[in-house]
Amino acid sequence: MGRRLVPLTLDNLPDIPKRCRACVFWELDPVSGEAAVRTGRPEVEKEAWISAVLLEWGSCGRVVYVDEVPVGFVLYAPPAYVPRSTAFPTSPVAADAVQLMTAWLMPGYQGQGLGRVMVQTVAKDLMRRGFKAVEAFGDATWKEPACVLPADHLLAVGFKTVRPHPRYPRLRLELRTTISWKEDVELALDRLLGAVQKEPALRPL
Repeated sequence: MGRRLVPLTLDNLPDIPKRCRACVFWELDPVSGEAAVRTGRPEVEKEAWISAVLLEWGSCGRVVYVDEVPVGFVLYAPPAYVPRSTAFPTSPVAADAVQLMTAWLMPGYQGQGLGRVMVQTVAKDLMRRGFKAVEAFGDATWKEPACVLPADHLLAVGFKTVRPHPRYPRLRLELRTTISWKEDVELALDRLLGAVQKEPALRPL
């Protein structure tokens, strides 16, 4: 199974689901978002938002491909670009963090570790850009796919609660911890495989 995580651009924007391309939940404040939906312009507003963030900050997402088929995506940006975040009871996102806005995986590809790979890819990208952490608002009562990610899923991939709330806790993932965890695992595997390969030579003849 060949899998790739490619930076989101205007060229591959059509590879994310149509309903997500027409969703401006995070990209606009509640009043502007409702106006965009009412006038039938959410897709235009979404594209304009991504274009502006690309120009000012750089890529704000990744598209996941498995055997060249788009199966998911993740969106993230500094909180200054995410007007809706200020409407949450557990805001604001910390100044040293980028906000993980939303993510989605096609049902047939869930439970295969792709969610964790997505988070690790985002972590590597943001560490290169000088950020210390990723924060997200979770939904503690999540029942079906929505713009706000389930808090349980965020906790499962390494986030910790920094501001509790019965519905919308704010969670944080320290980037250095995420990267070092992955590198520690890879190093341990290298040592284990190295030991296995060397073992026969250590046995007496």
